[in-house]
Formats: sequence, C-alpha cells, structure tokens
Amino acid sequence: MIVRCSWANGIDIYEKYHDEEWGKPEFDSIKLFEKICLEGQQAGLAWITILKKRENYRKAFYQFNPELIVNMTDQDIDKLMLDKGLIRHRIKLEAIVKNAKAYMAMQKCGENFSNFIWSFVNNQPQINDVPTLNSIPTKTETSKLLSKALKKRGFVFVGEITCYAFMQSMGLVNDHINDCFCKNK
Repeated sequence: MIVRCSWANGIDIYEKYHDEEWGKPEFDSIKLFEKICLEGQQAGLAWITILKKRENYRKAFYQFNPELIVNMTDQDIDKLMLDKGLIRHRIKLEAIVKNAKAYMAMQKCGENFSNFIWSFVNNQPQINDVPTLNSIPTKTETSKLLSKALKKRGFVFVGEITCYAFMQSMGLVNDHINDCFCKNK
C-alpha cells in the first residue's frame, strides 16, 4: 500500500496532483507564474475546485503566457465572466491580468521571476519535519516576506497564506508528511 499525505487519499485528481506535482521543485518561470495566479483564484475555495478548472484557465489565459495576458481588455474579462469553466469572479479574473503586468515589469527590469521566487529559500528546497498534517503551518515568516515582495511589485491575491500554499505546491518547501512516499522522492 502506498502511504501518501492523507489530504490526497481517495480522490483520483488529488492523488495524481499529489504524486506527480505537489511539492516537486519547479523552476520554470511560466509554471511558477501560473501557479501563483491559480493559488489566488482559490482564495475562499477548495483547491480541488481550481484543479478541476485548471485546463480551462490555461485555455482562457493563453497557457499563462504573461506577454499575451497583458493585452487582455475589459471586454475579454466580460467574455470570461460567462465561461462556466472558470471561477466567475471579476476581481479574481482581473487579478491574473494585473499579475501578468507585474511579471512583465519585473522582466523589463531584468528580474527573472524564478530566480526571484527561489531567492526566498536560498535557491534550495526546504525539507520540513512533518510528523502529521496538523504540524504544517498555514503561513511562515518566509511566506510573509514573499507576499510583501510580490505586492510591492504589483501582484494581487498573494497574501501570506496563499504564498505558503504556493511555496508548498512548487516545492520551495517540502511539507509531505514524513511517512509519505513522496517525502524524499
């Protein structure tokens, strides 16, 4: 029997996400950008809701290519508000456009998004001792610093709890429980 983090057990889409993505170090700037945007879409919702709609978001937002997203207009957002495959929350949808503009501004200043994100953990995944799910924090001093730095650059929907969830999912921190088969994978 495979031992995995209990939050992922019993639901196929969660098991696949847990086993293949969650907690694996990701250095690709576009994938990091996609994830920070999707984490913001999750605010107030269960992650499975976003996970089930992720392909729709990719299609609607040009595979999360910031260079294309920055050209989206209010009319584009109006159309997306009719798309049942997305969370139809105008401010959240507009947040993706704002985040793309912030991303592009960083790039224009010579700031690589991946290098920026990974600098918060000294470019090294932080492997945490996690005996149980209850021992995992919802935010840390590092997620607070990341949140402030992203907001300073113009990103939105990037609070410290959202940033910690992002850090966990992108492998900046490894919060798999100690007995999970993915812990040292």
